[in-house]
Amino acid sequence: MNFLEIFQYSFFTRALISGIFLAALLAILGIFVVIRRMSFFSDGVAHASLAGIALAVIFSLNPLLIAIISAVIFSLFIYFLEKKTNLSSDALIGLIFTTGMALGVVLISLKAGYQPDLMSFLFGNILAITQLDSQIMIIVSLLLLTLLIFIKNDLLLASLDRVGAYLKEIKISRLEIAFYVVLAVAIILGIKMLGIILVSALLLIPPSSAKLLSRSFKGFFWKSLLISELTIIFGLFFSFYFNWPTGATIVLTGAVIFFLILLLNKIGFSSKFK
Repeated sequence: MNFLEIFQYSFFTRALISGIFLAALLAILGIFVVIRRMSFFSDGVAHASLAGIALAVIFSLNPLLIAIISAVIFSLFIYFLEKKTNLSSDALIGLIFTTGMALGVVLISLKAGYQPDLMSFLFGNILAITQLDSQIMIIVSLLLLTLLIFIKNDLLLASLDRVGAYLKEIKISRLEIAFYVVLAVAIILGIKMLGIILVSALLLIPPSSAKLLSRSFKGFFWKSLLISELTIIFGLFFSFYFNWPTGATIVLTGAVIFFLILLLNKIGFSSKFK
């Protein structure tokens, strides 16, 4: 198949455009996930959201919208439990993670037969998204990107130096709540593309790759964005051309980029790009 012929398929161009916007959002969020060491949080919210997705399937509601609502509720629940109890974040996330998964499994058992909407969230397939889901992903991604760009400097300071942020009179609690909500929504959008099991990969792989090539936050920011976009674009093309599972192909593409950068870093070649 000719390279340009791929763009004749509306489902592919729809997936590509949606993926480009989502990749930008996940890249920027991923920087703060790496800095704040919140990788388990993203996994926890993704798996806990299965309960909301199952409810949407049972009552024939839009799974994407219901999953977003449930993820925001779970993330805020985790945040406030962290503040009100002496339990560790990992313990709380693990509790919410397993409870949401268990509830989701029970709810799924109440609906007989094969559920394509449910399967798309479990394993991800951005090539199969509807026009409505694509529009939701693009609009929400743009809104969240705007918010992130507006708060990124304060969020960076609060992530690295809470005392300094407090002295600058930054409202840390409000900032963190906003970040938790944005992260929860982005995770659900990512699930539609990569699936519950793999979504955290796109939050972690591009920033981790960029960190190997960066000496400043500015470099970290732009390189993470570039690597995330390349991961999505090449992953989608490989998936379509070789007929491979979309989510897994995107993650493997990102992993290959990471290990190539790691190898170049070890032999000293990557220093030219820092």
